[in-house]
Amino acid sequence: MAAAAARRAATGLFPLLLSSPSRARPRYRESLTLPALLRPRRLPPHSARPFFCSAALSSSTTSNGAAAERAPDLHLYNTKSRKREPFRPRAPGGEVGMYVCGVTPYDDSHIGHARAYVAFDVLFRYLRYLDYKVRYVRNFTDIDDKIIARANQLGEDPFSLSKRYSDDFLSDMANLQCLPPSVEPRVSDHIDQIVNMIKQIIDNGCAYVVNGDVYFSVDNFPEYGKLSGRKLDDNRAGERVAVDERKKNPADFALWKAAKDGEPWWDSPWGPGRPGWHIECSAMSAQYLGNSFDIHGGGEDLIFPHHENEIAQSRAACCDSSINYWVHNGFVNVNGQKMSKSLGNFITIRMVIELYHPLALRMFLLGTHYRAPINYTVEQLNVASDRLYYTYQTLRDCEVSTQQDQSNSGDSLPYTTTQCIEKLHREFETSMSDDLHTTVALAAISEPLKVMNDLLHTRKGKKQEKRLESLSALEEKIRMVLSGLGLMPSSYYEALQQLREKALRRASITEEQVLQKIEQRTSARKAKQYARSDEIRDELAALGIALMDGPDGTAWRPSVPSSEQAVVASST
Repeated sequence: MAAAAARRAATGLFPLLLSSPSRARPRYRESLTLPALLRPRRLPPHSARPFFCSAALSSSTTSNGAAAERAPDLHLYNTKSRKREPFRPRAPGGEVGMYVCGVTPYDDSHIGHARAYVAFDVLFRYLRYLDYKVRYVRNFTDIDDKIIARANQLGEDPFSLSKRYSDDFLSDMANLQCLPPSVEPRVSDHIDQIVNMIKQIIDNGCAYVVNGDVYFSVDNFPEYGKLSGRKLDDNRAGERVAVDERKKNPADFALWKAAKDGEPWWDSPWGPGRPGWHIECSAMSAQYLGNSFDIHGGGEDLIFPHHENEIAQSRAACCDSSINYWVHNGFVNVNGQKMSKSLGNFITIRMVIELYHPLALRMFLLGTHYRAPINYTVEQLNVASDRLYYTYQTLRDCEVSTQQDQSNSGDSLPYTTTQCIEKLHREFETSMSDDLHTTVALAAISEPLKVMNDLLHTRKGKKQEKRLESLSALEEKIRMVLSGLGLMPSSYYEALQQLREKALRRASITEEQVLQKIEQRTSARKAKQYARSDEIRDELAALGIALMDGPDGTAWRPSVPSSEQAVVASST
């Protein structure tokens, strides 16, 4: 941590696909419902180009060369202890190991997935900002009951289906500017590791075999329930499987499932079959991070049964297995209701970014603390998009102004500028070190943006001493914050253009039509038809298009539709 004050750079990560392909080949029981199985292939790195490539965090030294103070110690809320704890890596000076449960790719990824993986991307970025080396593992569950059912429904090979949706997921993550993990293993490549772990659990007396199925015996693991706080009598069988009367205890869960007709299977000591849901993460986390590591993350819905079962499996296989911090993000509701297909409010990432810039969705998600439930509404998404446009427009104006004059006297910045920069730096590190309070970090850029707009556009600001140097220093510090939050675009200009295009699409209007409206309004004003002029402005405002009059004429920008502003005001 001593070097953290000297270098806070968070450069991009490249995916390292170290998955060890299992020697066991998946097979099928004879069935006419599925085509012949193709051997699954390793997932490629992110094939889709990200909407923006995240810029590196700038140095923590202040713009006038003064060294920044050491960042506050990071604290994280640990689900297992139910309290906020100082982060102490298992290997000081070594790698931080972080495992986050990935998707089961059988359908398009939804905003609940976006919420989880944006949250852990922020943690990944901030750990790197604090100068930790991080080995981040996020898996794909590419064989599962849901995948098989969907493949049967579509008449598609299950591995082909999971590969297709995995690629789509990676594209979604790239659009949201989530850095690729260090390793992205797939279940189908780790059958050997899974089988070996199950054998160890059986040898240690915590699992039993029934007609080719292998079940974990919760009665033989006294620690069961400590993560979720559930008593054994209250526990139920895993949510993805029906209760099996062959179980010794209804809470026992499947480690290995005997093969069924039309399903892929692998050989095992207990007969042909495939892994249960939970065992995969225990085996793959041990493969890439060891039996003990620092952080295990996922959605709140995974606390029980998935993560509870992971702990039981891992410790039953290796009594020394332990994870220091269990970190979970909160649920996503839609208009105050739980998101579900049955309610018709199931919203995919692709549905959102069809009409909104992906980073507007990211900003919306970061506007609520990761552990709190978040309520998705179009009104709040419009607010996030509007805030993003204001931020990038201010930074773009700054960029244009400072490019016009590259001179720098080398003298120190004005005191007010230095104080503003130091305050932003301090508030960013303090809020992020306090269990990743992104809401506070986002709010912290408000004052510097206001100062920049004063320097750019007010008569008093334009006369301020060291104006351009102050603008440049403020932009650099805001860029550091945006990079830490994954909101830094590769180009302010391109981001603004994309935000404008999305706004036009939402309004079902073309830019040519907007410009025609502006001309009509200009003509009405010249003719002193002020009622008509106001009517045109109001028509566009209702569509989320704001008009701005200036010395060079009238321009337009995206805005929160006027009909929603009262709703937004009442909810804040």
